[in-house]
Amino acid sequence: MKKFLAVLLALAMVFALAACGSGQQTPESTAAASDNGASNIKVGFIFLHDENSTYDLNFMNGAKEAAAALGLSDDQVMMKTNIPEGQECYEAAADLADAGCNIIFADSFGHEDYMIQAAKEYPDVQFCHSTGTKAHTEGLANYHNAFASIYEGRYLAGIAAGMKLNEMIENGEFTADEAKMGYVGAFTYAEVISGYTSFFLGARSVCPTVTMDVTFTGSWYDETAEKEAANTLIAGGCKLISQHADSMGAPTACESAGVPDVSYNGSTVDSCPNTFIVSSRIDWAPYYEYAITCVLNGEAIDTDWTGSLETGSVLLTEVNTKAAAAGTEEALQAAEEKLKSGELHVFDTSTFTVNGKPLTTFMADVDTDAAYTPDTEAISDGYFHESEYRSAPYFTVPIDGINLLDTKS
Repeated sequence: MKKFLAVLLALAMVFALAACGSGQQTPESTAAASDNGASNIKVGFIFLHDENSTYDLNFMNGAKEAAAALGLSDDQVMMKTNIPEGQECYEAAADLADAGCNIIFADSFGHEDYMIQAAKEYPDVQFCHSTGTKAHTEGLANYHNAFASIYEGRYLAGIAAGMKLNEMIENGEFTADEAKMGYVGAFTYAEVISGYTSFFLGARSVCPTVTMDVTFTGSWYDETAEKEAANTLIAGGCKLISQHADSMGAPTACESAGVPDVSYNGSTVDSCPNTFIVSSRIDWAPYYEYAITCVLNGEAIDTDWTGSLETGSVLLTEVNTKAAAAGTEEALQAAEEKLKSGELHVFDTSTFTVNGKPLTTFMADVDTDAAYTPDTEAISDGYFHESEYRSAPYFTVPIDGINLLDTKS
C-alpha cells in the first residue's frame, strides 16, 4: 500500500506543473488526473438556462467533454439548470458544496456576487465563475474567473460575413453603400460591446463600406424578442444578421426571410441550412479540465484564466458552404494564423475611428467597481489590449460605423 501511495505522489509531482499555473491542458496532465484520486472528487455546475439555450448547451457540452476526458463517472458530476442570476445561485452553490462537491462552476455574468458569497462561506471548496470580473480584486484563494479571447473568434466570423456581403454586391443584390449588417445584442455590457465591435471590424476588413445597426433585447434568452429584433433589423435594410443572445430567435427569423446569418455558440445549420454561414464559440472543456486537474493535484487555480485560439478555447464551427461565399474557409484559416502569430490584432487602432478621429488612449474599467470607474490604460503598441489585464472583456469604445438603435440594459 505504501508503495502504491508513493507512486501516486510521484505522478502528482511530475504532472502538477503541466496541469496548473500555465492554464493549458495536456494529455499528460489529464492522465495524471486520472491516476491522482479522480474517484474521490465531485464537480458541480450551475447553468443559467438548460439545453434549449445555445449558450448553456455550449457550457454543458464542455462539462461533459471534460468529465469524460478525466474519467469522472456520472455520480461525480452534479448539474443544476435554470438557475437565475439571483439568490438562487447562492442556494444552488451551497447545495452543491453541502453535497460534497470539491469544485463548483457557474456560467453567467450575473451569478458572480452569489458565487463570491458561497466562496466566503465554503473556504475549502473551489468556485470558478465564467465571464466574471472580480476575482483579481476579491483576493479569495478559492474564487476564480475565466473567459477566452472570443473577440478573435467573432472577428473571424466577421470576415465570413464581409465576404458574403461582397458576394451579394458582386451578384447585384445591392450596392456597396447599402452593405449594412444587423446585430441582436442582449445587454450593453462590455462583453457584448467587445463582441459586436470585433465582428464588425472583421467584416470591414474585407468589405470596407459596411455599416452595422445594433439592437438590444435586455435579456440573455428571449426567443420572441430576439426574433422580433432580427425582423426589425431586416426591415430596416440589414443584409446579414449576427447576434449575442442565446436562443434560436434570430437565426430562425433569418431563415424565414432568406437573410444570411452568423450565429453564436454553435452551428444552426440543421435548422437554418440556407442562411447559416458560420458560428464562433468558446470551448469550455480546456478550462474545466485544467481547473479540475488542479484540484486533483492540490495546486492553485489561476485567479483569472484566459483561453485562446492556441489553447483550443476559441473555435469556429464548420463553414456552411451552401450559404457562405466562395473562398471563406481559406480566408478564415489565413486570418487565424495571423492572429496566432501576433501579426494581426483585432482592435488595431489604425482600423477604426471614434467621432472621426483616431483613438490613441483609453482608460478601461478593469478593476470593476459599482461606478465602473476607468482605471487602466488599455491602448499601447497601436492596439487595444483586450482580455490581457483580466480575462473578461472591457472594450467599451463606441467606434464609427456602428449605430445603436436602443440601449436597453
